[in-house]
Amino acid sequence: MTETTSQDDKPLFGRPWIFIRGVPAMKFLPPEGPPEIAFAGRSNVGKSSLINALVGHKGLARTSNTPGRTQELNYFVPDGFSGAEDDLPPMALVDMPGYGYAQAPKEQVDAWTKLVFDYLRGRSTLKRVYVLIDSRHGIKKNDEEVFALLDKAAVSYQIVLTKTDKIKDAGVPRLVEETLQKIAKRPAAYPEVLATSSEKGRGLDELRSAIITAITR
Repeated sequence: MTETTSQDDKPLFGRPWIFIRGVPAMKFLPPEGPPEIAFAGRSNVGKSSLINALVGHKGLARTSNTPGRTQELNYFVPDGFSGAEDDLPPMALVDMPGYGYAQAPKEQVDAWTKLVFDYLRGRSTLKRVYVLIDSRHGIKKNDEEVFALLDKAAVSYQIVLTKTDKIKDAGVPRLVEETLQKIAKRPAAYPEVLATSSEKGRGLDELRSAIITAITR
């Protein structure tokens, strides 16, 4: 399968990408149209870096060392589309708020949690959520809580290991297998784990191919 769009033969991820909207509440969501792919993960898991590496645009998604800085659903689309009904982008990437931050006020965390669940439960154009797991730490309790949320919302999700350049190469296949075993009985989990490194470019082609498959099914 080639990574091309119906508009021309230029690969989808080779286009320039742009930020179009930050969504702090459901009423601000863009109209449903193109398929959407969302990225979730603990704060500082490398989510913004992975999105930037995926589309080849270092400054697209904001990276920060401050936990919980991304407080909205951030929408990105390929540039060159007017947004008119007859000229919709072929897909949208959605950067979801990071979770696992300890410093944010409880009411703020509750508001973000509600926004995320409402989005997951009510967005018919959402094709898959990629849940990022730091390969140095593995699956944590709050990751499992997110898995349960996705299972409850019946939204397909796939695990992506990040920062694999930070562990020994020999440990990656073992970590992939351990992760597969932990999600084996989860009803909405996709039965394949991807191993990536934004810094080294590892696994990005596999992730792009997985996304294309998800949006064209």
